[in-house]
Amino acid sequence: MNPLTIYTCKLTDEQATTLKSCLETRNYTQRVVPYARFAGEKEKTNVVFYESGKLVVQGKGTQEFVEFVLEPEVLQQAKLGYEAMLNPDLLLPRIGVDESGKGDFFGPMCVAGVYVNESVINAWKVAGVRDSKNISSDKKISDLAKLIKETPGCVTTVVPIGNEAYNRLYASMRSVNNVLAWGHARVIENLMGQRHRMNPTPVRAISDQFAASKTVVEKALMAMGRELELVQRHKAEEDAAVAAASILARDEFVKRLAGLGKDIGVELPKGAGTNVDAVAKELFSTRGAEVLSKISKMHFRTALRAQGLPEPPKTEWRSNSTKKN
Repeated sequence: MNPLTIYTCKLTDEQATTLKSCLETRNYTQRVVPYARFAGEKEKTNVVFYESGKLVVQGKGTQEFVEFVLEPEVLQQAKLGYEAMLNPDLLLPRIGVDESGKGDFFGPMCVAGVYVNESVINAWKVAGVRDSKNISSDKKISDLAKLIKETPGCVTTVVPIGNEAYNRLYASMRSVNNVLAWGHARVIENLMGQRHRMNPTPVRAISDQFAASKTVVEKALMAMGRELELVQRHKAEEDAAVAAASILARDEFVKRLAGLGKDIGVELPKGAGTNVDAVAKELFSTRGAEVLSKISKMHFRTALRAQGLPEPPKTEWRSNSTKKN
């Protein structure tokens, strides 16, 4: 595997002071960098500590600097190169599942699944594969989605639930969580149908715990999905497989949302804010509820406001209730 050429982390003030001393004693040349508290350069390594508390190390000497200077003298912990030893589950063959579009009024809900093994995880170490919510650029999402799909050994699938299908599912299931559970189960089943491409076969599937009870997804699992250990946990996107799935799901959502907008000649905004309300009202007034139902999620309060219909009183949030917009 290629050596690390970029590394980022957060430092406390005390750690920053120690790092600055390390750079001075090793004769790093001081540099002036915008928004940086200090920066140093030496041979193949550039070190910049920003006012935000973020440290960025770049260059061909990054890995050596992190392993022999930053970790032992500043962070006082050895992790780089020992991740698998510290967390044996890191390299286990597994499936990650995540969705995008659940909180967006316009556009579909897209659920994606990604199979990873040791070689895939190692290939992504320096690629920037992380939770899509932490990536603001649609172009970056698209580039990472392409990288994920082209990684040797990685197997992927995406299930887009178009708006008309979504509205039918919601009408029968009466719960976003139930629709989402069906989507997760469908994705896992689709991936397991490709297990002949997986080496070794996965031992578990990991997803975010979006419902109060884990049985919501467990009950939705289909025949092949029941062969896996299902792991549901909060902040599951910290797992590389789930993070990759979140990127594929977001990429699919963004592209399909743009396609819907192009079809009707209107740029459809993401989310469910006041700008979304304005576009929804305009669309309803000019094209009617039928068009709205083809491009949006009609159980959102946004749909009621767009049609001038009264909104039901908001109920107190409970852990086992579905939050609507």
